Amino acid sequence: MSQSQIARLDSRAVIAVTGPDTKSFLNGLLTQEIEALADGELRFSGLLTPQGRLLYDLFAAGTPDGVLLDVAGEHRDAIFARLTMYRLRAKVELTSLNLTVFAVWPTTGGFADPRLPALGSRLYTRDLAVTATEDDYDAHRLALGVPGPADWGIDRTYPIEADFDLLNGIDFKKGCFVGQETTSRMKRRGTIKNRMLPIAFAGPPPAFGAEVLAGELRAGEVLSGRDGRAMALLRLDRIDGAALTADGRAVTVDWPAWVPAPTPAS
Repeated sequence: MSQSQIARLDSRAVIAVTGPDTKSFLNGLLTQEIEALADGELRFSGLLTPQGRLLYDLFAAGTPDGVLLDVAGEHRDAIFARLTMYRLRAKVELTSLNLTVFAVWPTTGGFADPRLPALGSRLYTRDLAVTATEDDYDAHRLALGVPGPADWGIDRTYPIEADFDLLNGIDFKKGCFVGQETTSRMKRRGTIKNRMLPIAFAGPPPAFGAEVLAGELRAGEVLSGRDGRAMALLRLDRIDGAALTADGRAVTVDWPAWVPAPTPAS
């Protein structure tokens, strides 16, 4: 087994939620089941608009004192404010912690990443010797075909389009949560029209938002990426067997093993 890589994720921040109503409070807001969150367990989740669009991703880590929320640092204050707005009479306390998020892959201790085993684990501490950069971690994530916050933005897409259902980010059996009606309806229909998938190409990535074309038909748009590879939001009904281009260059879909192939239309 290769030596584990440890990267400091300076783009992330930590909010502590404590108090007797912590789990019930979060369970009513997030896409993942939190009531059953165990000490030492990590769950991937999303905070949605009432209309079901994705606002923020987060990880909920169970601790003896409550729950740590691993959130995008640039949105920490907005998430803190939204949680405060929803708190009402719930007996919870919200605290921004001076902790750093570290990613470790392959997994060696810490909180196992619930999205994919190959993503490793996450640690929440103040200092740790690193052997890799956050850019290395992002390259690892992209190689696995896993989208990130730069791909879904804020209030732009639905969590199922961002593959949250395939990455253990939605519990469809839990009780109500903000945006549940739209999310559940998309699941019940059984046909997902759009998904975020990795694309491969030669050279630097096309511009964010560049059209992916199947012939003359729009088949999606390019999201974040790096040389040779990017994420794209693609129309599943237009990419099967099609010759795809973006910015006039050929691109191919590198279908991850963890994403099921679409069911052929009858």
